Amino acid sequence: MAIYTSLAVPTVILNPSERCLQWSGDGQACITTKAAVHIMTPDPGINFSTPPDIKAPRGDEQGEQSLGWFRTMIEPARAQTHMWPSICQDWGAITLGSLDVSLREVACSPSNLTSRGRCVIAILNSNAEVSLWAAAKNHLKGEWTNIHDVTGLLLNTASSEDIIRRTLRAQVTSLAWSKQPDYGITPTPILDSSMLALGNRAGCIEFLRFNRNSDSEGSLSYIHSEPLSDHWITHLSWAPWITNAVGHCESLLAFSTDNGNVGMVKVIQNLQSSSNVGFVPEYTTSVVFDVQTPICEADKRSVTALTWVQPPGKNPILVYTKPGLVHLWSSPSSDSTWYGTRVLPLQTQKLSVGSSAISPVTGVSYVLHRDALILSLFDGSFHVIHNMTMDPTWTPPLAGDILSSAELSRASRALFARVTPAGISYLDVNKIGGMASYDSQSSIIWIYEAVRPVDFSYKYEAQHECMLLTAPFWQLDDETVLRTASEAFADISCASGSAPIHHLRALMLYLRSNARFAALLPQVLEILSQVPPNQTTSIVLPSWTQGLNDDLRPQLRKSLTTHLFGWPNLLSLRMRLSIADQCWKLCKDPEMQAQCGQVAQGLLAAISHCVLRILVRHLRAIIPVIAANDIPFVLREVVQSLLPGSPQDLADEAQALSDTLTASFSIDPAIAGLHEHCPACHAEVPLCDITRATCPNGHTWARCSITSFILSTSKVRTCIGCSRKALLPFAAPDESQLPAVAQSWIVRDLLEAVQRCLFCGNSFVEIV
Repeated sequence: MAIYTSLAVPTVILNPSERCLQWSGDGQACITTKAAVHIMTPDPGINFSTPPDIKAPRGDEQGEQSLGWFRTMIEPARAQTHMWPSICQDWGAITLGSLDVSLREVACSPSNLTSRGRCVIAILNSNAEVSLWAAAKNHLKGEWTNIHDVTGLLLNTASSEDIIRRTLRAQVTSLAWSKQPDYGITPTPILDSSMLALGNRAGCIEFLRFNRNSDSEGSLSYIHSEPLSDHWITHLSWAPWITNAVGHCESLLAFSTDNGNVGMVKVIQNLQSSSNVGFVPEYTTSVVFDVQTPICEADKRSVTALTWVQPPGKNPILVYTKPGLVHLWSSPSSDSTWYGTRVLPLQTQKLSVGSSAISPVTGVSYVLHRDALILSLFDGSFHVIHNMTMDPTWTPPLAGDILSSAELSRASRALFARVTPAGISYLDVNKIGGMASYDSQSSIIWIYEAVRPVDFSYKYEAQHECMLLTAPFWQLDDETVLRTASEAFADISCASGSAPIHHLRALMLYLRSNARFAALLPQVLEILSQVPPNQTTSIVLPSWTQGLNDDLRPQLRKSLTTHLFGWPNLLSLRMRLSIADQCWKLCKDPEMQAQCGQVAQGLLAAISHCVLRILVRHLRAIIPVIAANDIPFVLREVVQSLLPGSPQDLADEAQALSDTLTASFSIDPAIAGLHEHCPACHAEVPLCDITRATCPNGHTWARCSITSFILSTSKVRTCIGCSRKALLPFAAPDESQLPAVAQSWIVRDLLEAVQRCLFCGNSFVEIV
């Protein structure tokens, strides 16, 4: 059995749970430890000059390559931000976690929330405080900063209540961040409809929403408070959003209290168009909250895990566990074979002296195509529930199936032995702190600590060491891999905002297999060649007639972002190009590599034509307000749209734009703005190549992937997926950082509107 990753992490995990290890929408694994959140990013699909921080030596068995990882961490201050005794002296407001402040739980927002197009992480500490964190220049290896004190907001929101009630509402005990709903509108509107839910000691759930600010990374706004109980809210979990009609979505927020009660709140969001004046409609969101009948009455047995799983095409299933028991709940529907609650008692897997079925659940993973649910326990064992959507049971459908509780537990124990140089015995326990699926199939990532409880020996904090493992528990057949490849590009939605490297993580992993890559490559290229219909041809933009006023520029930026990143076919093309580029790099056969290059070139041309069509139509819409210093950029787009191979409709639109400019300004479209000057020798540089610029003296410069201007400054950003570089968005006072011919308000707004790569859809980072 191969091991993709075997990494020692010197840390302590105080709160093992199903959320100790989780994936963000940016494709990063977030591991919650006592003092820090470790953020690990696998290197498949990431291509830029900086190498990964970690390249594990293991994993080359059976032709499998090891995974490299980029690593950074969030280290909040281990001190109290809010001194609760100074706010309220009531005994009920005491927080024992303030004696040694540690991290308890994190919640990752959907991606594409910040001004840099990334996710936000909410961190809950043992002092019942919540803070928001976002990456600055480089989310893979750089610093994450504290951008908002959520506890302060809660204290201010409840300022009219009595002091004890106000304090208990601000003391958070659980949190969960919903995904983005898909309202069924194309192109996908640029708005945040996700919600951060905070459970507190007052028995309420506070609903908040993130707001992107122009002068900072963002803040939260208060939406609603739902009182539910007199007991603490200990767990929260959002179900996936269901689209009932265009502009109408609903979800269920499951919660549990400290006395064992499990209930749900139905959350309904409706999207209304508030204004159709401008390039894209303006929308407002209304939210309705409805408390449902409890699904588990209080039995004084605490809930140890609470999460939803989403079988394809079926109702979501709520999984919640209590010591020794797994509870499954599904709502009634026309296509479900069971509904209500099922209870399955856990069976002890005798692997070590610490094995126990009443250990807390530390990971939940649904296996696609096998209709099975994998659970990991703190004692190091794995448990599998089969036939989740038909008739949940511990019994595997086939005798001897590797996907069974006993086999997975034995495989986990064998991997534990392989990565322990000194060997293991029955007295050694691999306590799993967190587990998640790497590919929604056979590959699992989990973190554990090796302990020997019978020694009763004390370890101080610096002696603790956890091990992060990534490994496949069984081999997938070629049919499953190809099915995964097809499904990766099917039913694509831009609403989630997730990065392509997150969507394609499983396929990127399978393509790294030396043993099967050559056999699968022809079928993969055939899948990549199935280009979806072009939706950008339907874009209609009204002509702007109100002059260059304060309303135009925000409208233009919003419209550019909406059309450049809101069309599903364009996202599909970008994802296909990422895989085609990966195949080209991995291919060793020159003939097959040429085929990979041909597919990639076709996809790249299709993406370029879509982007150019969007830009040309926006430029035609604002032609009345174009000034002389905007002409160099406009003509560059015209020239690129008239190159051989461009669709005829795009060439006709570009020619009409050029004719309008020629009639309005005294210019020569053949040369105006198309020649720049070399930053080194000031020789004239013609626009012969949109990726690189070479002057007559041999000086070579990269070009901006967004504007095609020469990059002569260190103030650039680099795409993590394809290494393309682009100019940073500059404010008007810093416009001098741009090339002289690029100092146009249209260029500035375009740079600000594009927060992800136009060609592969991944995030940018600032290396310098």
